[in-house]
Amino acid sequence: MTQEQQLCDIGFIGLGVMGKNLVLNLADNGFTIAAFDLDNGKVVDAIAQDRLENQAGGNRVVGCSSYTELLSKLKAPHLIVLSVPAGEPVDQVSASLIGAGIQPDDIVIDTGNSLWVDTVAREEKYKNNFILFSSAVSGGEEGARFGPSLMPSGSPYAWTRIKPIWEAIAAKVDSETGKPIERNQPGQVVNTGDPCTAYIGPAGAGHYVKMVHNGIEYADMQIICEAYHVLREGLSLSTDEIADIFEQWNQGPLDSYLMEISVEVLRHKASDDTPLVDLILDKAGQKGTGLWTAVSSLEVGAPAPTIAQAVYARSMSSFKTLREQASHLLTAPDARSYNSDEQQQLINHLHDAIYCAKICAYAQGFQLMKQAEQEHGWKLEFASIAKIWRAGCIIRAVFLQSITEAFERNEELENLILDEFFAQQLSKYQASWRKAIAEITLMGIPVGALSSSLSYYDSMRSSVLPANLLQGQRDYFGAHTFERNDKAKGKKYHVEWSTTERNIVEI
Repeated sequence: MTQEQQLCDIGFIGLGVMGKNLVLNLADNGFTIAAFDLDNGKVVDAIAQDRLENQAGGNRVVGCSSYTELLSKLKAPHLIVLSVPAGEPVDQVSASLIGAGIQPDDIVIDTGNSLWVDTVAREEKYKNNFILFSSAVSGGEEGARFGPSLMPSGSPYAWTRIKPIWEAIAAKVDSETGKPIERNQPGQVVNTGDPCTAYIGPAGAGHYVKMVHNGIEYADMQIICEAYHVLREGLSLSTDEIADIFEQWNQGPLDSYLMEISVEVLRHKASDDTPLVDLILDKAGQKGTGLWTAVSSLEVGAPAPTIAQAVYARSMSSFKTLREQASHLLTAPDARSYNSDEQQQLINHLHDAIYCAKICAYAQGFQLMKQAEQEHGWKLEFASIAKIWRAGCIIRAVFLQSITEAFERNEELENLILDEFFAQQLSKYQASWRKAIAEITLMGIPVGALSSSLSYYDSMRSSVLPANLLQGQRDYFGAHTFERNDKAKGKKYHVEWSTTERNIVEI
């Protein structure tokens, strides 16, 4: 059999930005790929890019013009990766593969941002046709090309086949320091360090974890954007001055990919030397995963106000015309002035507020996953999840090493803020956090994510909340009953509130 006729290791369907870069990543790591896309131009482009980058020669990427041809060029049992939009396209490709003759022991990996319940349903739907496996991918275009964070879930048997491939292409972190091992050139292969992938659990678990990752990402981005807003509008700093501050912050506990790219965005200039960020319309888009996270938090009863506020902030930004109208009608507080010492003090307070809010956002995300674990009968390894987020993904940060260590100290940790390290950090910086929020509120600058995080912290540290009055109200208008703190747990009581007698009735 000639080289051209040799069967490929992996089939790949969908050669958009993420798909093309995953294919090139697979090729760098020694795998041969049979590639197909409904747009044949993307197949041609992927092959051309591979030949340009492949110094060793040979055909690492083989183009296919149909699903049938794709199957014919693969080693059996077939292993096929999908990089197509979530939703109906996944089912359309699945139907086409069934028509082309896919077999029950073949494996199809959905790498899109599918809603986790859809993944559970699809595994059941296609179980007699092929093995559907899911593996969410995080890291964007760069991560896909040089090492993403991968969150696989589904059939344990399928994972045994996929594991060596996924561990090869995933981002790597130094086993001792927990810091990413850089790989940013075509052809580079990293065979050392901890791979940023690990089996998450049954069908849907990986996509759920990726969903929460994206919810935390929403919160982290919004927290940084609120800090930018305070520095730009409240202190009238230039974009370069703010970039300098962010760059300095990125040397400490706020060291993260999102902080790093924020510096680059702030330094970028248009052709007339105007800061580009000042020319970008302030209407944010979203693809749904942050919303799904907020909705799930409500469904399972795990409070995630920072994540929800981040979703609301994007929604608020979409009402551009309404906000412009309101800005001419609604008054702002009087402008405040600061001397250099006061300005620096506020900048320092803002740094601490970001750090504390970030702790709370991650705490909310991990508690949500813990609630979902109990709700759906999964067994999630939270230290492992934190580990695979240390590199390759959008929320990669030095901060995640501390989260990994927290769950390694206590596998049953209910909430990150109960870990001794994080409890100490919040206690140490809370005064600064409060001063920042108070001052920013007087400025009249919206900081929903920063302030909701503080409310979350204060709620979590309160042994008594005003839900006692709330329960009294509910019982008054709807006879919903209540429990008493001076009686046995589980006993229900009701009051005939409209009478003058003190008649508390046990239900």
